[in-house]
Amino acid sequence: MPKPRPKTGDAKRAQARGVKLPATVARRAPAELKYVPWNKVELEELNPLLQRQLVVGQDIMVARVLLKKGCVVPEHSHPNEQLTYILEGALKFWVDGREIVVRSGETLAIPRNMPHKAEALEDTVDLDVFHPPRADWINKTDQYLRKR
Repeated sequence: MPKPRPKTGDAKRAQARGVKLPATVARRAPAELKYVPWNKVELEELNPLLQRQLVVGQDIMVARVLLKKGCVVPEHSHPNEQLTYILEGALKFWVDGREIVVRSGETLAIPRNMPHKAEALEDTVDLDVFHPPRADWINKTDQYLRKR
């Protein structure tokens, strides 16, 4: 049975006693409570058909993604688990050899490293939740989305 991960306070006490901890535990900052209204979050324009907003927590990230009808998200994969929840509109996904249309009120769970592509069948608002947070989105190195 795996050992439970130490809490931040436990990590500090262990370090004070001279116990060497893995770097990921030793550097972990305490989690903070965040209240974030979407209207206060930067709306980033990635291309003329695609905009997004990000809220990043310690171990999870949520993105509000706005896609105009016809917007294509090229095939890609990432080491992050992804949940996509459609608030308005519809997205057609190509994933794991299947075509899946996800409509308002529906969710799609995409495992880590699984190639997928999507197209907006109508103007769409979706929430994408990632674990862990996507470094390429945070660092704005996601060139596959920024093509004009």
